[in-house]
Amino acid sequence: MHKPTSVKLRVPEHLHFLFLPPYSPELQPAEHLWPLTNSCLVNRHFATIEELEEVQFARCAELQRRPELIRSTTRFHWWPQRIKKRQGPRLR
Repeated sequence: MHKPTSVKLRVPEHLHFLFLPPYSPELQPAEHLWPLTNSCLVNRHFATIEELEEVQFARCAELQRRPELIRSTTRFHWWPQRIKKRQGPRLR
């Protein structure tokens, strides 16, 4: 019989847990890509997995050439803006 164990986690004072709902696609922008990637698969029969992979690969390659479409699906008004790359080494 499996006996659950509990470990007390020490959380630093400056960190706070935020419990999210079990289904929250708005917090995971990648979830909004599925309709774009699956559109080429709808109502089609693929004789082999290789054929399915080829069609899906072609669709993903097409989407890579259309970043504005990806952004329109995944960029939310409240999503953080792009962070500039660090110019020098991280100071400790």
